[in-house]
Amino acid sequence: MTSAPAACRTIADFLNDTDTAAGDYDMILTGDLGSVGSELLCELMIKQENIDISAVHKDCGLMIFDTATQKETGAGGSGCGCSGAVVCSDILKRLENGELNRVLFVGTGALMSGTSTLQNESIPAVAHGVLFTGG
Repeated sequence: MTSAPAACRTIADFLNDTDTAAGDYDMILTGDLGSVGSELLCELMIKQENIDISAVHKDCGLMIFDTATQKETGAGGSGCGCSGAVVCSDILKRLENGELNRVLFVGTGALMSGTSTLQNESIPAVAHGVLFTGG
């Protein structure tokens, strides 16, 4: 299960609504899609939206965990934890000091329901976009 399709829709809608391109941003940052979800997101963006975000996409989970050297990290970590840690400790400082100017942050998640799961229904995913600007 991944929230990549929801992130894809949010990013594409934001870029279309603001008449901007991926290259207009220093970073398009996802909460924690991890390695699997990040790869899927970039693939979906190209195949479904004809938008290549690969040059500016970063993922909070992948920024915290190094899957090459850390054992048993799986596909990532907690989206809430990774997002808060990366945005508050790194991204906001880089915006403040002028290293970054425009970051589109897309937090992702799932609308978990014990009842839906027991009924073998799908779990809907959500993605919320926030634009951070420095200056």
